[in-house]
Amino acid sequence: MLAVLFIRGMTLPGAIHGIKYYLYPNTTRLVDPQVWMDAGTQIFYSYAICLGCLTTLGSYNKYNNNCYRDSFYLCLLNSGTSFISGFAIFSVLGYMSQKQGVDIASVADSGPGLVFIVYPQAVTLLPFPQFWSVCFFIMIILLGIDGQFVGLESLMTSLSDVYPSQIRKGYRRELLLLLICAVSYMLGLVLVSQAGAYILQIFDHYVCSGPTLLLMAIFQSVIIGWIYGADRFCDNIEDMIGYKPMSLLKYCWMYATPLICSGTLVFMLLKYTPLKFNNSYVYPWWAYWIGWFLAMSSLSMIPVTMVCKLAKEKGTLWQRIKSCSRPADDLTMRTTTNASISASLQASDSGQNIKV
Repeated sequence: MLAVLFIRGMTLPGAIHGIKYYLYPNTTRLVDPQVWMDAGTQIFYSYAICLGCLTTLGSYNKYNNNCYRDSFYLCLLNSGTSFISGFAIFSVLGYMSQKQGVDIASVADSGPGLVFIVYPQAVTLLPFPQFWSVCFFIMIILLGIDGQFVGLESLMTSLSDVYPSQIRKGYRRELLLLLICAVSYMLGLVLVSQAGAYILQIFDHYVCSGPTLLLMAIFQSVIIGWIYGADRFCDNIEDMIGYKPMSLLKYCWMYATPLICSGTLVFMLLKYTPLKFNNSYVYPWWAYWIGWFLAMSSLSMIPVTMVCKLAKEKGTLWQRIKSCSRPADDLTMRTTTNASISASLQASDSGQNIKV
């Protein structure tokens, strides 16, 4: 669908104006923290970083799967697709601006408005608009559905790993998934009401982007780089794929990622401006409180889990922190696993039926 829209958009009159607007950046916008927030959010969402999706899908791979190579393929394919989609979008917007006789900046929008208002309006200006509308919205529907597949699978895998004996019986997993989908559907009906666009922007700004994802990125990079240990993590990757990743990645985990995310977060807080809908409507004060409450509810599980873990340990506070922060002994785990597999194979040879 994207290829069809790309080819059709590039053949439209005025498409070159949209392409120029797309490729030539406005450097003065770099001082706007919202630009950096939108860029970071795009990367987080496109790559599903800090959402648990990549970890979940990776857990179904074989132990020796080359995750290092796959990560580069993912980045190249994802960013390449995003770059091509920009041509498909702005070529049509350039045609729309020429057709209406207005500047392209006045028709270019971002967020839900681009997908559900501006681009559908542009499609109606094309010959055979019904056909192009069907193509565009089929692509959007499929995009939303397969995104939900990954998100729900991430949630279900996490619950199944935490409570395996309770969920992995009969059809309990499927029934729980049905319940989650039904509840999510009922909650999602609010977003298609007359105030749905306003509520959607609150969720998008406070829950799905901004400080929530930035703090998650900082926590995860610090945990991997400093608490678990970047060298230990590189050794784990070497054990799986046979060679260590480039040293640059280790320094990114330890320094680059937490510093960039922390700088962006501080920059956002210093330049904080209240959320506006369509850059005009100012939300009431209680809407901002709801947004910050939703943002903190997503992050609150981290300190709550930490306190629960510390409460279960024994000794002084420092001893409890050290005990909770100590990673598992990988060598012992592999030795135990290999010994169990060897015992299973020997039992199979002797005609015994033992489940490891």
